[in-house]
Amino acid sequence: MPATVIVGLQWGDEGKGKTTDFLAEQVAVVVRYQGGDNAGHTVVVGDETVKLQLCPSGVLYPHITSVIGNGVVVNPATLIRELDMLMARGVDVSKVRVSRSAHVIMPYHVALDKGNETRLADAKVGTTGRGIGPTYGDRAWRLGLRMEDLVDEPTLRERITRSLVDKNLLLAAMGVDTFEVEPLVAQGLAWGERLRPHLDDSTWIVQDALRRGDHVLLEGAQGTLLDLDHGSYPFVTSSNPVAGGACTGGGIGPLQVDEVIGVMKAYSTRVGSGPFPTELFDEVGKGIAERGREFGTVTGRPRRVGWFDTVPLRYAVAVNSNSAIVLNKLDILSGIETIKVCVAYEIDGKRVDVWPSSGAALSRATPIYEDFPGWEEPIHNVRSLADLPENARRYVTALEEHAAVPIVFVSVGSERTQTIERAWRPMRHRSGLGA
Repeated sequence: MPATVIVGLQWGDEGKGKTTDFLAEQVAVVVRYQGGDNAGHTVVVGDETVKLQLCPSGVLYPHITSVIGNGVVVNPATLIRELDMLMARGVDVSKVRVSRSAHVIMPYHVALDKGNETRLADAKVGTTGRGIGPTYGDRAWRLGLRMEDLVDEPTLRERITRSLVDKNLLLAAMGVDTFEVEPLVAQGLAWGERLRPHLDDSTWIVQDALRRGDHVLLEGAQGTLLDLDHGSYPFVTSSNPVAGGACTGGGIGPLQVDEVIGVMKAYSTRVGSGPFPTELFDEVGKGIAERGREFGTVTGRPRRVGWFDTVPLRYAVAVNSNSAIVLNKLDILSGIETIKVCVAYEIDGKRVDVWPSSGAALSRATPIYEDFPGWEEPIHNVRSLADLPENARRYVTALEEHAAVPIVFVSVGSERTQTIERAWRPMRHRSGLGA
């Protein structure tokens, strides 16, 4: 059976949670492979809405093993609250597994993140202030704490002691309260004791599942345009949401991935700072934001809204090698007379058809639009492509042509059942690999 990667094709918030939840019924293991509690997934089941920050979206299915992979940075306090919330809703969390190798977000990481954003003032990146970047930084510096350290008191104390030397100097320079070793050790041990039953070797969970012939689904947080290497740097996240990040953060090899499903909205949004060429500041944009409930799952921050942009879409499809695409929130565009789609940029007087690697160049980009006639009809109850309004079908076809990848699911509402299944999902079939 294949491993399937679900990846965002925009600036995050594309609806990956619904996509994972929709597909999870058919799989045995769902793995979150990067990010932290700075990005959440919202899953709607009937009248119930569940907002997840760390647990994979498949946790709502009792048959699924939900894995928080080694590429995730974990705030144990957030994870414990989330597990408690799920149990209070009657969800069985006994199959939630956390990689022993996942790095731990400590209180001093959060303090450093917030202090640095305050120091940068108008030049701030726009982080969520949850310590994600400093934790990944410690991982690269080989100063980080891993989840396994929370159940090893000597190691925990030694690493906190070593880390606080520099951390307290930085915090003091920012005018922020510093930390003491022993209270952090006590807190870490308490977290470790609570989470001990969930700690495991996530790589072998995934590998054993694939060896048994089980289907594994890997989901990322954020989106391609916030990728540390491929996004609009420096206004990016601290990890790799692209499909390649599933290999390093989820414990699989490239040849074990048979399907890469890209997820995108029928319009564009982004949270935080950074260039956004198609951003809307008018009543149309305000209406899209209101109908789409465009607020961050974790932070509640309003998302910036813009027309769909095919320039980064083509780039995202290339770097992720997508085999299929899910189009979400098509219903939000109902009632708009004319829908615009950005097909290229004008930068310094020249037409540019490819995503610029320079953030400075992107900030100077003026979108070149094509207009599409809209549709008035609400489409929440539509369950087949043929029943969509003709202009909605034309819009979907235009986006598919720009992506050069089939759109196989079209979402017309937030609930699981509000999904049009357009076609079988194509996979890569390679000789000699059992496909």
